[in-house]
Amino acid sequence: MHRRRWAILGVLMLSLLIVVLDNSILNVAIKTISTPAPTGLGASQGQIEWAINAYTLVFAGLLFTAGLVGDRLGRKKVLIGGIAVFGIGSALAAESGSPAQLIAFRALMALGAAFVMPATLAVLMNVFEREEQPKAIGIWAGGVGLAIAIGPITGGALLDHFWWGSVFLINVPIVIVALALMAWLVPDSRDPRPGRLDPVGVVLSVVGLVLLVYGIIKGGELADFTDPKVLATAGAGVVVLVGFVIFEKRSDHPSLDVTYFKNKVFSAAMAAIALVFFALMGVTFFSVFYTQSVRGYSPLKSGVLMLPLAAAQMIFAPRARLVVDRFGNRATTTAGLVLIAATLAAFATFEADTPIWLLEVIFFLMGTGMAHIMTPTSVVIMQALPREKAGSASALSNTFRQVGGALGIAVLGSVLATSYRNGVEGKLGLLPPALREKAGESIEATLGIAGKLGPQGKALVTPANDAFLHAMHVTALCGTGVALIGAVVTVLFLPGRPTAGQEGQKETELVAAAD
Repeated sequence: MHRRRWAILGVLMLSLLIVVLDNSILNVAIKTISTPAPTGLGASQGQIEWAINAYTLVFAGLLFTAGLVGDRLGRKKVLIGGIAVFGIGSALAAESGSPAQLIAFRALMALGAAFVMPATLAVLMNVFEREEQPKAIGIWAGGVGLAIAIGPITGGALLDHFWWGSVFLINVPIVIVALALMAWLVPDSRDPRPGRLDPVGVVLSVVGLVLLVYGIIKGGELADFTDPKVLATAGAGVVVLVGFVIFEKRSDHPSLDVTYFKNKVFSAAMAAIALVFFALMGVTFFSVFYTQSVRGYSPLKSGVLMLPLAAAQMIFAPRARLVVDRFGNRATTTAGLVLIAATLAAFATFEADTPIWLLEVIFFLMGTGMAHIMTPTSVVIMQALPREKAGSASALSNTFRQVGGALGIAVLGSVLATSYRNGVEGKLGLLPPALREKAGESIEATLGIAGKLGPQGKALVTPANDAFLHAMHVTALCGTGVALIGAVVTVLFLPGRPTAGQEGQKETELVAAAD
Protein backbone atom coordinates (compact mmCIF):
# COMPACT_ATOMS: atom_id res chain seq x y z
CA MET A 1 0.00 0.00 0.00
CA HIS A 2 1.49 3.35 -1.06
CA ARG A 3 1.52 5.98 1.70
CA ARG A 4 0.79 8.80 -0.79
CA ARG A 5 -1.92 6.84 -2.61
CA TRP A 6 -4.72 9.44 -2.14
CA ALA A 7 -2.45 12.27 -3.37
CA ILE A 8 -1.53 10.06 -6.36
CA LEU A 9 -5.25 9.51 -7.05
CA GLY A 10 -5.70 13.31 -7.08
CA VAL A 11 -2.93 13.69 -9.70
CA LEU A 12 -4.39 10.87 -11.83
CA MET A 13 -7.82 12.53 -11.70
CA LEU A 14 -6.31 15.87 -12.75
CA SER A 15 -4.78 14.28 -15.87
CA LEU A 16 -7.98 12.37 -16.64
CA LEU A 17 -10.09 15.49 -16.04
CA ILE A 18 -8.49 17.56 -18.82
CA VAL A 19 -8.60 14.68 -21.31
CA VAL A 20 -12.37 14.21 -20.77
CA LEU A 21 -13.05 17.91 -20.18
CA ASP A 22 -11.62 18.86 -23.57
CA ASN A 23 -14.25 16.97 -25.52
CA SER A 24 -17.17 18.34 -23.50
CA ILE A 25 -15.69 21.89 -23.70
CA LEU A 26 -15.54 21.58 -27.50
CA ASN A 27 -19.30 20.93 -27.70
CA VAL A 28 -20.19 24.56 -26.90
CA ALA A 29 -17.39 25.93 -29.11
CA ILE A 30 -18.70 24.22 -32.27
CA LYS A 31 -20.78 27.23 -33.38
CA THR A 32 -18.00 29.77 -32.68
CA ILE A 33 -15.41 27.74 -34.65
CA SER A 34 -17.83 27.47 -37.59
CA THR A 35 -18.40 31.26 -37.60
CA PRO A 36 -16.41 33.01 -40.37
CA ALA A 37 -13.05 34.66 -39.47
CA PRO A 38 -12.02 36.65 -37.50
CA THR A 39 -14.48 35.34 -34.86
CA GLY A 40 -13.94 31.68 -35.77
CA LEU A 41 -12.28 29.60 -38.49
CA GLY A 42 -15.27 29.49 -40.86
CA ALA A 43 -15.24 25.69 -40.61
CA SER A 44 -17.91 23.86 -42.60
CA GLN A 45 -20.15 21.37 -40.84
CA GLY A 46 -18.09 18.51 -42.30
CA GLN A 47 -14.86 20.07 -40.98
CA ILE A 48 -16.42 20.50 -37.52
CA GLU A 49 -17.43 16.82 -37.58
CA TRP A 50 -13.82 15.96 -38.41
CA ALA A 51 -12.48 18.15 -35.60
CA ILE A 52 -14.52 16.00 -33.20
CA ASN A 53 -14.02 12.66 -34.97
CA ALA A 54 -10.27 13.00 -35.60
CA TYR A 55 -9.88 12.96 -31.82
CA THR A 56 -12.38 10.17 -31.23
CA LEU A 57 -11.05 7.78 -33.89
CA VAL A 58 -7.37 8.11 -32.96
CA PHE A 59 -8.26 7.82 -29.26
CA ALA A 60 -10.45 4.72 -29.75
CA GLY A 61 -8.01 3.09 -32.19
CA LEU A 62 -5.02 3.36 -29.83
CA LEU A 63 -6.60 2.55 -26.42
CA PHE A 64 -5.64 -1.15 -26.40
CA THR A 65 -2.13 -0.60 -27.72
CA ALA A 66 -1.52 2.30 -25.32
CA GLY A 67 -2.39 0.03 -22.37
CA LEU A 68 0.09 -2.61 -23.56
CA VAL A 69 2.83 -0.02 -24.17
CA GLY A 70 2.35 1.22 -20.59
CA ASP A 71 2.61 -2.37 -19.27
CA ARG A 72 5.84 -2.84 -21.24
CA LEU A 73 7.71 0.49 -20.87
CA GLY A 74 6.40 1.58 -17.46
CA ARG A 75 3.14 3.38 -16.70
CA LYS A 76 4.73 6.53 -15.26
CA LYS A 77 6.79 7.14 -18.43
CA VAL A 78 3.75 6.57 -20.66
CA LEU A 79 1.55 8.79 -18.47
CA ILE A 80 4.05 11.67 -18.52
CA GLY A 81 4.67 11.25 -22.27
CA GLY A 82 0.94 11.09 -23.04
CA ILE A 83 0.02 14.18 -21.01
CA ALA A 84 2.96 16.13 -22.53
CA VAL A 85 1.85 15.27 -26.10
CA PHE A 86 -1.71 16.24 -25.16
CA GLY A 87 -0.47 19.63 -23.86
CA ILE A 88 1.60 20.31 -27.01
CA GLY A 89 -1.40 19.36 -29.20
CA SER A 90 -3.64 21.71 -27.15
CA ALA A 91 -1.25 24.67 -27.58
CA LEU A 92 -1.00 24.05 -31.34
CA ALA A 93 -4.80 23.60 -31.69
CA ALA A 94 -5.37 26.98 -29.96
CA GLU A 95 -3.23 28.69 -32.62
CA SER A 96 -4.73 26.86 -35.63
CA GLY A 97 -5.00 29.10 -38.69
CA SER A 98 -7.38 26.84 -40.63
CA PRO A 99 -9.90 24.02 -40.05
CA ALA A 100 -7.41 21.51 -41.54
CA GLN A 101 -4.76 22.49 -38.96
CA LEU A 102 -7.30 22.20 -36.14
CA ILE A 103 -8.24 18.66 -37.29
CA ALA A 104 -4.54 17.61 -37.42
CA PHE A 105 -3.76 19.03 -33.96
CA ARG A 106 -6.89 17.44 -32.47
CA ALA A 107 -5.58 14.07 -33.73
CA LEU A 108 -2.25 14.84 -31.98
CA MET A 109 -4.13 15.60 -28.74
CA ALA A 110 -5.93 12.24 -29.06
CA LEU A 111 -2.59 10.45 -29.49
CA GLY A 112 -1.56 11.78 -26.08
CA ALA A 113 -4.98 11.17 -24.47
CA ALA A 114 -5.02 7.52 -25.56
CA PHE A 115 -1.88 6.88 -23.48
CA VAL A 116 -3.24 8.76 -20.44
CA MET A 117 -6.58 6.96 -20.02
CA PRO A 118 -5.43 3.32 -19.53
CA ALA A 119 -2.26 4.33 -17.62
CA THR A 120 -4.25 6.22 -14.94
CA LEU A 121 -6.31 3.13 -14.13
CA ALA A 122 -3.27 0.82 -14.19
CA VAL A 123 -1.33 3.09 -11.75
CA LEU A 124 -4.42 3.31 -9.52
CA MET A 125 -4.71 -0.51 -9.35
CA ASN A 126 -1.01 -0.67 -8.48
CA VAL A 127 -0.95 1.83 -5.55
CA PHE A 128 -4.19 0.74 -3.85
CA GLU A 129 -4.71 -2.57 -2.05
CA ARG A 130 -7.60 -4.75 -3.20
CA GLU A 131 -9.98 -3.69 -0.40
CA GLU A 132 -9.52 0.03 -1.23
CA GLN A 133 -9.67 -0.38 -5.01
CA PRO A 134 -13.50 -0.19 -5.35
CA LYS A 135 -13.60 3.13 -3.46
CA ALA A 136 -10.68 4.55 -5.50
CA ILE A 137 -12.21 3.46 -8.82
CA GLY A 138 -15.54 4.98 -7.78
CA ILE A 139 -13.83 8.34 -7.12
CA TRP A 140 -11.87 8.00 -10.41
CA ALA A 141 -15.09 7.34 -12.37
CA GLY A 142 -16.76 10.27 -10.57
CA GLY A 143 -14.03 12.50 -12.00
CA VAL A 144 -15.18 11.58 -15.51
CA GLY A 145 -18.77 12.56 -14.63
CA LEU A 146 -17.56 15.86 -13.13
CA ALA A 147 -15.59 16.70 -16.30
CA ILE A 148 -18.64 16.05 -18.48
CA ALA A 149 -20.69 18.38 -16.26
CA ILE A 150 -18.26 21.32 -15.98
CA GLY A 151 -16.91 21.16 -19.57
CA PRO A 152 -19.72 23.05 -21.37
CA ILE A 153 -19.88 25.77 -18.67
CA THR A 154 -16.10 26.26 -18.65
CA GLY A 155 -16.10 26.41 -22.46
CA GLY A 156 -19.00 28.89 -22.47
CA ALA A 157 -17.31 31.17 -19.90
CA LEU A 158 -14.04 31.18 -21.90
CA LEU A 159 -15.83 31.95 -25.18
CA ASP A 160 -17.75 34.82 -23.57
CA HIS A 161 -14.47 36.53 -22.64
CA PHE A 162 -11.75 35.21 -25.00
CA TRP A 163 -11.25 33.93 -28.56
CA TRP A 164 -12.20 30.40 -29.64
CA GLY A 165 -8.66 29.03 -29.15
CA SER A 166 -8.94 29.61 -25.38
CA VAL A 167 -10.93 26.35 -25.04
CA PHE A 168 -7.73 24.50 -26.01
CA LEU A 169 -5.16 26.83 -24.41
CA ILE A 170 -6.79 26.32 -20.97
CA ASN A 171 -5.29 22.79 -21.01
CA VAL A 172 -1.66 24.00 -21.10
CA PRO A 173 -1.26 25.36 -17.52
CA ILE A 174 -3.14 22.33 -16.14
CA VAL A 175 -0.80 20.00 -18.09
CA ILE A 176 2.28 21.78 -16.65
CA VAL A 177 0.96 21.36 -13.07
CA ALA A 178 0.02 17.71 -13.74
CA LEU A 179 3.49 16.94 -15.18
CA ALA A 180 5.27 18.41 -12.14
CA LEU A 181 3.04 16.51 -9.69
CA MET A 182 3.39 13.23 -11.66
CA ALA A 183 7.18 13.43 -11.74
CA TRP A 184 7.17 13.98 -7.96
CA LEU A 185 4.40 11.66 -6.73
CA VAL A 186 3.58 8.84 -9.14
CA PRO A 187 5.65 5.63 -8.74
CA ASP A 188 6.63 3.68 -11.84
CA SER A 189 5.28 0.19 -12.44
CA ARG A 190 5.13 -2.30 -15.28
CA ASP A 191 3.68 -5.72 -16.04
CA PRO A 192 6.30 -8.48 -15.62
CA ARG A 193 4.56 -10.40 -18.43
CA PRO A 194 3.21 -7.74 -20.84
CA GLY A 195 1.09 -8.74 -23.81
CA ARG A 196 2.45 -8.53 -27.37
CA LEU A 197 1.67 -5.47 -29.47
CA ASP A 198 -0.53 -5.73 -32.56
CA PRO A 199 0.56 -2.85 -34.85
CA VAL A 200 -1.08 -4.35 -37.99
CA GLY A 201 -4.44 -4.63 -36.21
CA VAL A 202 -4.23 -1.02 -34.94
CA VAL A 203 -3.41 0.35 -38.40
CA LEU A 204 -6.20 -1.66 -40.07
CA SER A 205 -8.82 -0.56 -37.49
CA VAL A 206 -7.91 3.15 -37.64
CA VAL A 207 -7.61 3.22 -41.48
CA GLY A 208 -10.91 1.32 -41.90
CA LEU A 209 -12.83 3.60 -39.52
CA VAL A 210 -11.34 6.80 -40.98
CA LEU A 211 -12.26 5.76 -44.56
CA LEU A 212 -15.80 4.77 -43.51
CA VAL A 213 -16.39 8.00 -41.55
CA TYR A 214 -14.81 10.10 -44.34
CA GLY A 215 -17.22 8.59 -46.88
CA ILE A 216 -20.24 9.25 -44.65
CA ILE A 217 -19.25 12.88 -43.90
CA LYS A 218 -18.45 13.52 -47.60
CA GLY A 219 -21.92 12.23 -48.52
CA GLY A 220 -23.44 14.81 -46.15
CA GLU A 221 -21.32 17.63 -47.59
CA LEU A 222 -22.33 16.76 -51.16
CA ALA A 223 -25.95 16.00 -50.11
CA ASP A 224 -25.55 12.87 -52.26
CA PHE A 225 -24.71 9.46 -50.79
CA THR A 226 -24.69 7.83 -54.25
CA ASP A 227 -21.72 9.91 -55.48
CA PRO A 228 -18.95 7.52 -56.72
CA LYS A 229 -16.34 9.13 -54.40
CA VAL A 230 -18.61 8.61 -51.38
CA LEU A 231 -19.41 4.98 -52.26
CA ALA A 232 -15.77 4.15 -53.07
CA THR A 233 -14.39 5.63 -49.82
CA ALA A 234 -17.04 4.19 -47.49
CA GLY A 235 -16.87 0.84 -49.34
CA ALA A 236 -13.08 0.74 -48.97
CA GLY A 237 -13.52 1.43 -45.24
CA VAL A 238 -15.90 -1.53 -44.89
CA VAL A 239 -13.49 -3.81 -46.80
CA VAL A 240 -10.55 -2.77 -44.55
CA LEU A 241 -12.65 -3.34 -41.40
CA VAL A 242 -13.64 -6.82 -42.65
CA GLY A 243 -9.92 -7.47 -43.24
CA PHE A 244 -9.25 -6.26 -39.69
CA VAL A 245 -11.76 -8.76 -38.22
CA ILE A 246 -10.29 -11.65 -40.28
CA PHE A 247 -6.73 -10.69 -39.25
CA GLU A 248 -7.68 -10.45 -35.55
CA LYS A 249 -9.43 -13.84 -35.72
CA ARG A 250 -6.22 -15.50 -36.94
CA SER A 251 -3.77 -13.55 -34.75
CA ASP A 252 -2.39 -15.16 -31.57
CA HIS A 253 -2.06 -11.69 -29.93
CA PRO A 254 -5.06 -9.67 -31.22
CA SER A 255 -5.75 -6.12 -30.04
CA LEU A 256 -9.44 -6.99 -30.39
CA ASP A 257 -10.33 -10.52 -29.33
CA VAL A 258 -13.26 -11.22 -31.67
CA THR A 259 -14.01 -14.53 -29.92
CA TYR A 260 -15.63 -12.45 -27.12
CA PHE A 261 -18.45 -11.69 -29.55
CA LYS A 262 -19.49 -15.35 -29.74
CA ASN A 263 -21.16 -14.60 -26.40
CA LYS A 264 -24.60 -13.20 -27.40
CA VAL A 265 -25.08 -11.37 -24.10
CA PHE A 266 -21.70 -9.64 -24.44
CA SER A 267 -22.44 -8.68 -28.07
CA ALA A 268 -25.89 -7.30 -27.19
CA ALA A 269 -24.50 -5.15 -24.35
CA MET A 270 -21.77 -3.79 -26.66
CA ALA A 271 -24.36 -3.05 -29.35
CA ALA A 272 -26.53 -1.19 -26.81
CA ILE A 273 -23.56 0.99 -25.72
CA ALA A 274 -22.55 1.76 -29.32
CA LEU A 275 -26.13 2.56 -30.42
CA VAL A 276 -26.96 4.83 -27.49
CA PHE A 277 -23.77 6.87 -28.03
CA PHE A 278 -24.47 6.90 -31.78
CA ALA A 279 -27.86 8.53 -31.10
CA LEU A 280 -26.72 10.86 -28.31
CA MET A 281 -23.55 12.27 -29.91
CA GLY A 282 -25.52 13.19 -33.02
CA VAL A 283 -28.08 15.02 -30.86
CA THR A 284 -25.46 16.93 -28.86
CA PHE A 285 -24.05 18.05 -32.20
CA PHE A 286 -27.28 19.65 -33.48
CA SER A 287 -28.56 20.88 -30.07
CA VAL A 288 -25.64 23.37 -29.89
CA PHE A 289 -26.69 24.94 -33.22
CA TYR A 290 -30.30 24.97 -32.02
CA THR A 291 -29.57 26.81 -28.75
CA GLN A 292 -26.94 29.21 -30.17
CA SER A 293 -27.92 29.82 -33.82
CA VAL A 294 -31.73 29.51 -33.74
CA ARG A 295 -32.43 30.59 -30.14
CA GLY A 296 -29.56 33.10 -29.89
CA TYR A 297 -28.09 31.95 -26.55
CA SER A 298 -24.45 32.79 -25.74
CA PRO A 299 -21.93 29.89 -25.46
CA LEU A 300 -22.02 30.21 -21.63
CA LYS A 301 -25.83 30.04 -21.44
CA SER A 302 -25.77 27.18 -23.94
CA GLY A 303 -23.32 25.33 -21.66
CA VAL A 304 -25.52 25.92 -18.61
CA LEU A 305 -28.53 24.57 -20.55
CA MET A 306 -26.73 21.21 -20.86
CA LEU A 307 -26.26 20.85 -17.08
CA PRO A 308 -29.44 18.76 -16.51
CA LEU A 309 -27.99 16.06 -18.82
CA ALA A 310 -24.90 15.67 -16.63
CA ALA A 311 -26.81 16.22 -13.35
CA ALA A 312 -29.23 13.36 -14.09
CA GLN A 313 -26.32 11.00 -14.84
CA MET A 314 -24.57 11.95 -11.60
CA ILE A 315 -27.78 11.48 -9.58
CA PHE A 316 -28.97 8.20 -11.11
CA ALA A 317 -25.79 6.32 -12.15
CA PRO A 318 -24.84 5.32 -8.56
CA ARG A 319 -28.46 4.28 -7.86
CA ALA A 320 -29.10 2.41 -11.11
CA ARG A 321 -27.85 -0.86 -9.54
CA LEU A 322 -30.86 -0.78 -7.17
CA VAL A 323 -33.17 -0.70 -10.20
CA VAL A 324 -31.19 -3.56 -11.77
CA ASP A 325 -31.48 -5.60 -8.54
CA ARG A 326 -35.22 -5.14 -8.55
CA PHE A 327 -36.13 -5.41 -12.25
CA GLY A 328 -33.10 -7.07 -13.89
CA ASN A 329 -30.63 -5.98 -16.59
CA ARG A 330 -32.95 -6.50 -19.54
CA ALA A 331 -35.87 -4.43 -18.22
CA THR A 332 -33.64 -1.60 -16.91
CA THR A 333 -31.57 -1.24 -20.09
CA THR A 334 -34.57 -1.52 -22.42
CA ALA A 335 -36.49 1.10 -20.41
CA GLY A 336 -33.43 3.39 -20.61
CA LEU A 337 -33.25 3.01 -24.40
CA VAL A 338 -37.00 3.60 -24.82
CA LEU A 339 -36.66 6.76 -22.68
CA ILE A 340 -33.75 7.95 -24.87
CA ALA A 341 -35.87 7.26 -27.99
CA ALA A 342 -38.77 9.28 -26.52
CA THR A 343 -36.52 12.27 -25.73
CA LEU A 344 -35.07 12.21 -29.26
CA ALA A 345 -38.58 12.07 -30.71
CA ALA A 346 -39.43 15.14 -28.57
CA PHE A 347 -36.63 17.06 -30.36
CA ALA A 348 -38.59 16.53 -33.57
CA THR A 349 -41.35 18.80 -32.16
CA PHE A 350 -39.07 21.72 -31.18
CA GLU A 351 -39.59 25.06 -32.93
CA ALA A 352 -37.88 28.47 -32.66
CA ASP A 353 -40.26 29.54 -29.86
CA THR A 354 -40.59 26.29 -27.84
CA PRO A 355 -40.38 27.11 -24.07
CA ILE A 356 -36.77 26.55 -23.03
CA TRP A 357 -37.78 24.71 -19.83
CA LEU A 358 -39.00 21.89 -22.09
CA LEU A 359 -35.46 21.50 -23.46
CA GLU A 360 -34.20 21.28 -19.84
CA VAL A 361 -36.72 18.53 -19.03
CA ILE A 362 -35.70 16.61 -22.16
CA PHE A 363 -31.99 16.88 -21.27
CA PHE A 364 -32.68 15.67 -17.72
CA LEU A 365 -34.68 12.66 -18.98
CA MET A 366 -31.91 11.93 -21.49
CA GLY A 367 -29.34 11.81 -18.69
CA THR A 368 -31.66 9.56 -16.66
CA GLY A 369 -31.96 7.15 -19.59
CA MET A 370 -28.17 7.15 -20.05
CA ALA A 371 -27.56 6.27 -16.37
CA HIS A 372 -29.92 3.30 -16.62
CA ILE A 373 -28.18 2.02 -19.76
CA MET A 374 -24.49 2.45 -18.87
CA THR A 375 -24.60 0.81 -15.42
CA PRO A 376 -26.42 -2.45 -16.34
CA THR A 377 -24.60 -2.89 -19.68
CA SER A 378 -21.22 -2.39 -17.96
CA VAL A 379 -22.14 -5.04 -15.38
CA VAL A 380 -23.34 -7.43 -18.10
CA ILE A 381 -20.08 -6.98 -20.04
CA MET A 382 -18.00 -7.71 -16.93
CA GLN A 383 -20.09 -10.76 -15.98
CA ALA A 384 -20.13 -12.21 -19.49
CA LEU A 385 -16.34 -12.72 -19.50
CA PRO A 386 -13.94 -14.38 -17.04
CA ARG A 387 -12.68 -12.10 -14.25
CA GLU A 388 -9.11 -12.00 -15.63
CA LYS A 389 -10.46 -10.42 -18.84
CA ALA A 390 -11.95 -7.42 -16.93
CA GLY A 391 -9.29 -4.98 -18.20
CA SER A 392 -9.73 -5.77 -21.88
CA ALA A 393 -13.54 -5.89 -21.53
CA SER A 394 -13.48 -2.41 -19.98
CA ALA A 395 -11.21 -1.07 -22.76
CA LEU A 396 -13.43 -2.71 -25.37
CA SER A 397 -16.61 -1.08 -24.03
CA ASN A 398 -14.79 2.28 -23.99
CA THR A 399 -13.72 1.73 -27.61
CA PHE A 400 -17.25 0.82 -28.71
CA ARG A 401 -18.60 3.90 -26.93
CA GLN A 402 -16.11 6.13 -28.80
CA VAL A 403 -16.66 4.49 -32.19
CA GLY A 404 -20.47 4.56 -31.76
CA GLY A 405 -20.24 8.28 -30.97
CA ALA A 406 -17.96 8.97 -33.96
CA LEU A 407 -20.30 7.15 -36.35
CA GLY A 408 -23.28 8.98 -34.79
CA ILE A 409 -21.68 12.38 -35.46
CA ALA A 410 -20.77 11.29 -39.00
CA VAL A 411 -24.13 9.72 -39.95
CA LEU A 412 -26.54 12.06 -38.11
CA GLY A 413 -24.34 15.07 -38.97
CA SER A 414 -24.55 14.05 -42.63
CA VAL A 415 -28.34 13.63 -42.41
CA LEU A 416 -28.50 17.13 -40.86
CA ALA A 417 -26.26 18.63 -43.59
CA THR A 418 -28.14 16.94 -46.45
CA SER A 419 -31.55 17.90 -45.12
CA TYR A 420 -30.46 21.49 -44.43
CA ARG A 421 -28.94 21.95 -47.88
CA ASN A 422 -32.05 20.55 -49.58
CA GLY A 423 -34.27 22.84 -47.48
CA VAL A 424 -32.35 26.08 -47.92
CA GLU A 425 -31.11 25.78 -51.52
CA GLY A 426 -34.30 27.16 -53.06
CA LYS A 427 -34.12 30.27 -50.83
CA LEU A 428 -30.57 31.28 -51.87
CA GLY A 429 -31.54 32.75 -55.27
CA LEU A 430 -30.77 36.29 -54.00
CA LEU A 431 -27.10 35.41 -53.57
CA PRO A 432 -24.41 35.54 -56.27
CA PRO A 433 -23.75 32.02 -57.69
CA ALA A 434 -20.27 31.90 -56.10
CA LEU A 435 -21.74 32.29 -52.61
CA ARG A 436 -24.67 29.87 -52.97
CA GLU A 437 -22.56 26.72 -52.60
CA LYS A 438 -20.87 28.01 -49.42
CA ALA A 439 -24.13 29.33 -47.90
CA GLY A 440 -25.81 25.93 -48.27
CA GLU A 441 -23.19 24.12 -46.14
CA SER A 442 -24.69 24.89 -42.72
CA ILE A 443 -26.89 27.37 -40.84
CA GLU A 444 -23.73 29.16 -39.64
CA ALA A 445 -22.47 29.58 -43.21
CA THR A 446 -25.86 31.00 -44.30
CA LEU A 447 -26.10 33.38 -41.32
CA GLY A 448 -22.45 34.42 -41.75
CA ILE A 449 -23.03 35.42 -45.39
CA ALA A 450 -26.39 37.03 -44.51
CA GLY A 451 -24.62 39.17 -41.87
CA LYS A 452 -22.18 40.54 -44.47
CA LEU A 453 -25.01 41.50 -46.87
CA GLY A 454 -26.65 43.92 -44.41
CA PRO A 455 -30.41 44.61 -44.86
CA GLN A 456 -30.58 42.39 -47.97
CA GLY A 457 -29.22 39.47 -45.94
CA LYS A 458 -31.95 39.72 -43.28
CA ALA A 459 -34.34 38.03 -45.67
CA LEU A 460 -32.22 34.85 -45.37
CA VAL A 461 -32.44 34.52 -41.57
CA THR A 462 -35.98 33.10 -41.32
CA PRO A 463 -35.54 30.61 -44.23
CA ALA A 464 -32.22 29.47 -42.68
CA ASN A 465 -33.87 28.89 -39.29
CA ASP A 466 -36.81 27.07 -40.90
CA ALA A 467 -34.50 24.83 -42.96
CA PHE A 468 -32.39 24.03 -39.89
CA LEU A 469 -35.43 23.17 -37.74
CA HIS A 470 -36.73 20.82 -40.43
CA ALA A 471 -33.27 19.21 -40.73
CA MET A 472 -33.09 18.88 -36.92
CA HIS A 473 -36.51 17.14 -36.86
CA VAL A 474 -35.42 14.64 -39.53
CA THR A 475 -32.12 13.96 -37.71
CA ALA A 476 -33.87 13.53 -34.34
CA LEU A 477 -36.25 10.96 -35.82
CA CYS A 478 -33.28 9.03 -37.29
CA GLY A 479 -31.72 9.01 -33.80
CA THR A 480 -35.03 7.77 -32.36
CA GLY A 481 -34.99 4.85 -34.79
CA VAL A 482 -31.42 3.94 -33.76
CA ALA A 483 -32.32 3.99 -30.03
CA LEU A 484 -35.37 1.76 -30.69
CA ILE A 485 -33.17 -0.75 -32.57
CA GLY A 486 -30.98 -0.82 -29.44
CA ALA A 487 -34.09 -1.52 -27.31
CA VAL A 488 -35.05 -4.47 -29.55
CA VAL A 489 -31.51 -5.90 -29.26
CA THR A 490 -31.56 -5.70 -25.44
CA VAL A 491 -35.06 -7.24 -25.18
CA LEU A 492 -33.96 -10.19 -27.30
CA PHE A 493 -30.50 -10.91 -25.87
CA LEU A 494 -29.83 -9.37 -22.43
CA PRO A 495 -30.40 -11.54 -19.34
CA GLY A 496 -33.34 -10.86 -17.02
CA ARG A 497 -33.12 -10.51 -13.24
CA PRO A 498 -29.78 -11.62 -11.73
CA THR A 499 -29.70 -15.04 -10.13
CA ALA A 500 -29.02 -15.48 -6.42
CA GLY A 501 -25.47 -16.64 -7.19
CA GLN A 502 -24.65 -13.41 -8.99
CA GLU A 503 -25.96 -11.14 -6.23
CA GLY A 504 -22.83 -11.45 -4.08
CA GLN A 505 -20.54 -10.43 -6.93
CA LYS A 506 -22.65 -7.47 -8.02
CA GLU A 507 -21.03 -4.77 -5.91
CA THR A 508 -17.44 -5.53 -6.93
CA GLU A 509 -18.22 -5.94 -10.59
CA LEU A 510 -20.27 -2.77 -10.75
CA VAL A 511 -17.32 -0.77 -9.48
CA ALA A 512 -14.92 -2.55 -11.84
CA ALA A 513 -17.26 -1.59 -14.68
CA ALA A 514 -17.48 2.04 -13.66
CA ASP A 515 -14.99 3.36 -16.17
